[in-house]
Amino acid sequence: MNKAVLITGAAGNLGSAVTERFLTEGYQVIAVVEPRTRHHFPENPNLTVKEANLFDEDAARIVVQQTYDQYPSLQAAVLLVGGFSMGNLVRTSYHEVEQMFELNFKSTYNVARPLFLRMQAHGNGGRLVLIGARPALESDAGADLIGYSLSKSLIFKLAELLNVAGKEKNIVTSVVVPSIIDTPTNRAAMPNADFSAWVKPEELAEKIENACQIDKRPEETVIKVYGKL
Repeated sequence: MNKAVLITGAAGNLGSAVTERFLTEGYQVIAVVEPRTRHHFPENPNLTVKEANLFDEDAARIVVQQTYDQYPSLQAAVLLVGGFSMGNLVRTSYHEVEQMFELNFKSTYNVARPLFLRMQAHGNGGRLVLIGARPALESDAGADLIGYSLSKSLIFKLAELLNVAGKEKNIVTSVVVPSIIDTPTNRAAMPNADFSAWVKPEELAEKIENACQIDKRPEETVIKVYGKL
């Protein structure tokens, strides 16, 4: 059976590039999208699209269970759901921080937990890849991104805890940390920027796919991809 990978947020700009990369590398791809999301995935017998509200813990658990029932060889997952907001300490209410926690951390935790428990039970190892953020590592860069930075800081701590728990079972959680990704949305928001300095989605997709290879243990579990920034 083909290698299998579950990808959340698969319909987004980065998700599309990651999905294409894994299909090119011969994986069976289970692409999870929000219900009623428009998507334009290529016709491919190795692609299965599932809809799930990953902010609902039960819905996330069920889609993981269904995926393992269908693809018991699943050993890798890439969790891409998330979002971004501006705001410094003066302008950011706790409610806005909470919204970022929900978008960036809850959506990740709800999927990572059942995936990790399944990988642990199967005993065949596993690879999880999460998406971090540079402002969560560099406080100067996060001063005007309070909610976003705080929510992404939890992603790094979650990965650390999963790596402690998965050490004896060959379950490795990596965090890929991009700077600015070259997407149509970001170009529209920053039309005067130097796009050549940004990170291409395809470059990130390559790093992510490398981190998912079960026969290699990543040398680094925090993978910084900053382009020329």
